[in-house]
Amino acid sequence: MNKKKEIGLAIIGCGKIGTLRGRLAKMHPSVSYIAVSDKDPVAAEKLAKLIGADFWSTDSNEVMSRPEVTAIDIATSEHEHTQPLLAALDKKIPVLIEKPLALLESDADLILKKVKELNSDLHIGYSRRYKNRYLIAKEQIVQGRLGKITGGCARLYNSRSQCFAMLKRNKGATPVVDALTYYVDLMGWLLADNPVTEVFAKGQKGVIHEAGYDTEDVTWAILTCKDGAVLSMGVSYALPAKWPSVGHSARVELLGTHGTLILNDDHTDQIMQTDVGFPHVYLSDHKLETVFLESSTPGDWALGDFLGPIADETRAWLDYLATGKPCNLAKPEDARRTLAVTLAIEESARTGKTIYLK
Repeated sequence: MNKKKEIGLAIIGCGKIGTLRGRLAKMHPSVSYIAVSDKDPVAAEKLAKLIGADFWSTDSNEVMSRPEVTAIDIATSEHEHTQPLLAALDKKIPVLIEKPLALLESDADLILKKVKELNSDLHIGYSRRYKNRYLIAKEQIVQGRLGKITGGCARLYNSRSQCFAMLKRNKGATPVVDALTYYVDLMGWLLADNPVTEVFAKGQKGVIHEAGYDTEDVTWAILTCKDGAVLSMGVSYALPAKWPSVGHSARVELLGTHGTLILNDDHTDQIMQTDVGFPHVYLSDHKLETVFLESSTPGDWALGDFLGPIADETRAWLDYLATGKPCNLAKPEDARRTLAVTLAIEESARTGKTIYLK
């Protein structure tokens, strides 16, 4: 085995995901230094105290420039990815950024240009790749047990409460671009080397539009891949405000020439009713009396440890930095393609036209 390297980590953005990444990094044996930054000094200082960070600042460049820093995690809001990411790439050290890579294709192209110029070590956090059921699904494809994939589908449901919080933060972070993106990436990963080339979508507006956001309640798309495989993908973030999930309610199916794989990811087999109330992972003032356990998208705290996709993804990236062990996180080209597909879904739903991708 390779000798383990010590990691000095800079975390840019101290919201929910930055806090979670920071807490997980603090537990990793190879992380010897952590510096954190947020434009809100209260948030930066709060995370620094929580994890015992070695340094904090409201100046992200100051944090990234610390001599102890050997890797950077960009955990800012979606619309604030580009500038700190470009600055991080200039440091010529490994970078992890949360999905999506950007909200605009022009920004994504700027990032890819710099990645190619600097030969950057950049990964994008699409945590579905680290949910056990999808890792096991990938193994079946690799082993040839499904044969050639001829079609498939993925659908994602969530509550309007989650949608409103997402859109309030940024109107560009729509259910398609910010949530269905997980499953567009997942399908792209499962159907490696078979990119989507054609997109047709329809949407229907309702309660989300009535709340003041120009976004559909329901969007469904038909995607055609390079070899002709057909995928159906849909999302609705308009379920009732107290829908029992605290994250994704999803279903993924793959149809192949030698086999079929159906993955029920709704978690309706794990139901708890409590008068005390169960905290929502993203909505601090939102408690559920009925909850689907393990439906939290990033994972769950249990007996002092964090379990689930974000934990496994974070540890995999840190292991990669420390030992060189390969990881399954998305690469920049993957994330750029995923962004193009999600934007094409929105454009097709808006115009009624089929969108062709290169």
